Amino acid sequence: MDFQPTVYIMTNRRRYLPYIGVTSNLLKRIYEHREDIAEGYAKCYSLYRLVYLEQFATMKAATARAKQLQNWHRAWRYGLIEQANSSWRDLAEDFGFEALE
Repeated sequence: MDFQPTVYIMTNRRRYLPYIGVTSNLLKRIYEHREDIAEGYAKCYSLYRLVYLEQFATMKAATARAKQLQNWHRAWRYGLIEQANSSWRDLAEDFGFEALE
């Protein structure tokens, strides 16, 4: 997975502080979140759990979708996550990352 434009949502626990991001390398970005490499909102609130992702053909499309989701009400974001991942399971495990407590 070298270059795959992806919109992702990270959180620290179910139905709390959804962080919406966009990246071209999801595995690298998950690693950065978990290792607290980048300063900012996600590090401040320990947002390590990947609960949602959408992949796109272009970064332009991914960025547009991320902006759209950022403008949604929090309840709409929760609904989107629950439709795809009803248990709010950490999807990073599917990519070989260790399970979080």
